[in-house]
Parts: sequence; structure tokens; C-alpha cells
Amino acid sequence: MNERTAESAAMERLRKLHLTGADTAMGKLLRSFWQPVGRSEDVQPGRARKLRVMGEDLTLYRGETGTPFLVGGLCPHRLTLLANGWVQGDELRCMYHGWKFDGKGRCTERPAELSAGNGHIKVASYPVQEYAGLIFAYMGMGEAPAFELPRKSVFERPGALQFARIETWPCNWLQQVENSMDAVHVSFVHHWGRVGSFGSVVAATVPELSYEETEAGIRQTAVRSQGSKRVSDWTFPNNNHISHPTLEVDDPWVDVGVWMTPVDDENTMRFLIYSIPSTTPETDARIREYFEKYSEYDPADHHEDLFVKGNLPDDRLVQLTSAQDYVAAVGQGAIVDRTKEVLGRSDMGIALLRRLYLREMAAIEKGVPGKAWQRLSADAHMPKQVNEVAA
Repeated sequence: MNERTAESAAMERLRKLHLTGADTAMGKLLRSFWQPVGRSEDVQPGRARKLRVMGEDLTLYRGETGTPFLVGGLCPHRLTLLANGWVQGDELRCMYHGWKFDGKGRCTERPAELSAGNGHIKVASYPVQEYAGLIFAYMGMGEAPAFELPRKSVFERPGALQFARIETWPCNWLQQVENSMDAVHVSFVHHWGRVGSFGSVVAATVPELSYEETEAGIRQTAVRSQGSKRVSDWTFPNNNHISHPTLEVDDPWVDVGVWMTPVDDENTMRFLIYSIPSTTPETDARIREYFEKYSEYDPADHHEDLFVKGNLPDDRLVQLTSAQDYVAAVGQGAIVDRTKEVLGRSDMGIALLRRLYLREMAAIEKGVPGKAWQRLSADAHMPKQVNEVAA
């Protein structure tokens, strides 16, 4: 292979990284893991809502028993939205001609036809799992793996204050994942416009970086000074876990889990779990009140304010942090052209991330097993944090 051919092959590999269709290597890879697809609180018993995940139109509904189900988005009869139908027991009836489907996607009733149901008529269906305020789905082939890799011990602390959030951004999922694997951005992005609770304890100093592959993903360490060391636990294929200050200096630090679930190649659902240890009734009440007031925020709803007017939200934690990351990631365009990048030493985490993706995609293309990613042992992913002091 000559130099030009090798360069062309490398560019083609980069172009495949962001693709999420069911017929792509990355799409197959993402589907072989549990992915969050909704918030528990957004789907009440007896209700249904339409959903799009990795380019597939789906229906997320909760039966009258409270059990969630994920099935195809369109009735196979005349292809209207199943989400506009109504829930009966744990089944979903289409509003157009009354065809009814169970949680396995099987048609159980066709009121205007001679036969009540038809065994060969089905819509897609996927297993789901509720965890820490989110609904996860497995959309891959074969039996779903045990629901272990997404779990974190910090999200299972008794009595912790816990809040689940969702934002939908108009850019590719991988841009947001790569942002989480870029510790240098914190010294700039989160000092842009205004410094909030997060940026105030992270010096604008460029950190010394180190990365290592773990059983679960990538461990990222950024050292800015003797008293400023941040470690994050990134879990394959699209989840990051960080911790940072909450609101006040004496507040317990918040653990944040963030998943980037593709809607399609140009839009992403950004799911977040915030978990804060319970302390005093007064502190708990103040933190709970804060999240009730400020957490229902999506920077995409304020796109013009952020990009055209440069107006940042008044809130100094959840909203400000999201807005700053939004401007950086969406500012790359709907799908960034990675073949035109000029990477440097500070991008070593992104380079490692891409190598892992390409390795696992190659295994899929060859039809051989990829790495057996496993949840890390309890708390091994997040050592005790040292309070950081801005330089």
C-alpha cells in the first residue's frame, strides 16, 4: 500500500466513525450495548410517546401496570404513528383502525378483519431496563447482555439526591463524546463568557494528561497543579462519569453520568444523571429546590441567544455548563469533517478513543468477537477528589 492509498484508507475510516445506521459498523457496535432512550418521569402509566433512536422510529409506552415497553413507531396496517394510539393493559392500540400490539410487538387484535390477530404481523420490539431515572433499551441482535456495564455505585447510594435530565442537540453524537474525552476544553470552554461553579474550581491552566484503557473504557486524568487533579471514568461506548462541585463551597460534590444516544447522524439525545450525597435537611432542601428550578433546560431551545447574541443563562451550574459545551460541540457543525482536523499532543485522549472504536468496528466487520467490556469494581473508577484551587 503506497502512501496515498494509506492516507485515503485512513480518511475513509474517519468518515465511518460517526455513522449510526443499522447497516454500519458503528451502528451495529452501539446497538450491542444498552442505551438510554428516555426519562422514567416522561412516560406515565397508560401513556405513549414517539421516539427516534439511531435513525429508527419507535414508540415508548408504559403499560397500565407501570411496565415500560419499546416497540416500532408505525402501525404496519396503514403506517400511522402508534404513539397516537392508546394503552390498554400492557398493550397498545392504534388509533387509526384499532390494531393492537403487545410489548413483544405482536399484533393481537384487528377489529375489522376476520381474524382477531395474526401471528406473523409484528412490529419491532426491544427489551428495556429502568435505572436511576432513565429508561435503557437494547437494540442489538440476539439476547440482551446483563444490565451491568451502565451501572455506577454512586447512582445506587441510599438516600442520595438524584435527578435525571435530557437535552437534544443538533449535532452528531460523537462530537459530544469526544468533548468528554478532551480535558483541555475545560480550561477554556468552561471559562468562556462566565465562570460558574464548575469552572471556578478548575484552573485555566492547561493540564498534564494521561489516559489508559480499562476493562470498562478509558480512565482520564488531568493534573493542573499539586492540588488540582481530576479523574473521569469513561465507559464504552458513549458514557462519561465525572464529579465536580455542586453549588456552595461546603456542598458535597455531585457525580454526573452523561450518555450520548444518537437520534440520527445529525441529532443527539444527551441523558444526564446527577447524584449528590444527602447531608443536612437544609442543604438537601436547597439542592432539591435548585434542580427543580433549573434542570429543565436545553441549550438547543436557546440557540440564537447563545450563538448570535452571546447571552448565557444566569444559572451558574447545570445551565451554564450545558450552554458552554453546546456552543463548542454544535459550533463544529452537524457532522464535523474529521479528515480536515489538525490534531496535537493534547488530543491524545481523542486519538485513543478513536483507536478503540476502530478496533471494535473492525471486529464487527470481520465477524469476530470484540472486547468483553466489564463494569469496574465498586468505586475503582473515581478516587477521592482533591478540592481544586484556581490558579
